[in-house]
Amino acid sequence: MTGMDPDSPAAPCPESPASGTPAAGSRGRARLRRWAPWLMLVYLVVLALIAFWPVPVDRNAYESLLALIDWLQVHGAPEWVRYSLVEFIANIVLFVPVGLFVVIMAGRRGWWLAVLAGFAASCTIELGQLIFLPDRFATLADVLANTLGAAVGAVLGLVPLRSDRPR
Repeated sequence: MTGMDPDSPAAPCPESPASGTPAAGSRGRARLRRWAPWLMLVYLVVLALIAFWPVPVDRNAYESLLALIDWLQVHGAPEWVRYSLVEFIANIVLFVPVGLFVVIMAGRRGWWLAVLAGFAASCTIELGQLIFLPDRFATLADVLANTLGAAVGAVLGLVPLRSDRPR
């Protein structure tokens, strides 16, 4: 079909040259695109619970994390390994699925939508925490880390789509 983006979720599966049947990798990508919206919905529910929980979700683990960081520093970890770094990395990891799911659903040309979705979701979460959750801390560092996580997810999402490139 001319004019159809082979990366589009609506694009038909390319056929295997020898048999005329859909290639195995294409079937896997089609299955991934079919399941991605449902998996993303589950992820978004979990993300909303984490983001809008009335108190920080790591509150019960805070002292243990500090003790672990202290132990690591006593045993040679650099001084810049602090709670703020652990929190920043956790925020990156938390938003990797945003980028991953958006790229899988939107296609490789939609990678920028994944970064934009991560940024918009993070701004919404931080604003909600600022306005409605006095025990939570809204920060620009969280917006940066979450957006970075969505970008990492977008790059990872490009991996299963790499063979969709026209040759």
